[in-house]
Amino acid sequence: MSVRMLRHYDALGLLVPARTDPHSGYRWYEAGQLARLNRIVALKGLGFSLQQVGEILGERVSGTELRGMLRLRRAELAAALEADARRLAGVEARLRVIESEGHMPTSDVVIKKIPGARVAELTRTAGAASPEAIGPVIGPLYARLTELLAQAGIRPSGPGIARYEPAPGGESVTVHAGIQVAVDADHPGARAAGIAIVDLPPIETAATVVHHGPMADLLPTLQTLAHWIASHGYVSAGYARELYLECPPGDESAWVTELQEPVGRPGPDTAS
Repeated sequence: MSVRMLRHYDALGLLVPARTDPHSGYRWYEAGQLARLNRIVALKGLGFSLQQVGEILGERVSGTELRGMLRLRRAELAAALEADARRLAGVEARLRVIESEGHMPTSDVVIKKIPGARVAELTRTAGAASPEAIGPVIGPLYARLTELLAQAGIRPSGPGIARYEPAPGGESVTVHAGIQVAVDADHPGARAAGIAIVDLPPIETAATVVHHGPMADLLPTLQTLAHWIASHGYVSAGYARELYLECPPGDESAWVTELQEPVGRPGPDTAS
């Protein structure tokens, strides 16, 4: 033990010297105190704070309380192990990408919770979920939505959010083009213009990635997201939302879009 640590234990009353030289100030310990020191070290190794160690050594903690403290510590360690295992899987997945492609990936996927949002939206159907099929549908939808909101006197309160749902009949998808607003759900101007005011629920767990550039070039970013989800032990729980962070008119190369795909852990009945 270092001198500094022994002095610290003395100050806290955890390990008081058997005697202290009145002239030199040197602390003297007896061999019998080694057992107490070993117990301090062992309890610290279990992750207890020095305050908790003092309570245990002073027998101010009952056996029931000590078992509860140990169970809590066990749960904390298990959670830390699980988090480290996820980080390890991420490192291994990144290494596989670098080894197969020869470079560091430029699109980083982040798991986070997506808050709910109120949007004004228009809806149409696209023939497929591909960017080529959705582009001709969603572009005019947003142009019309922007025009109708201006006519109704409704100002956007945040970026646009596009979302998708399977449509009846084959591979078609329902396209919802939305813009965040701060108006009542039954706003008369929106209702008169045929605009739906919808409260989007939060996404508890979403795999997110930022796409730079035109939406027509979205496919590689979607593939990166899908590969990350599969390699990190998640499964998709639906189509990704698109949060349009930057959309300067006339320069799609400067567009910035966040893809937000709901994900979960596979259950025992999930097909691989």
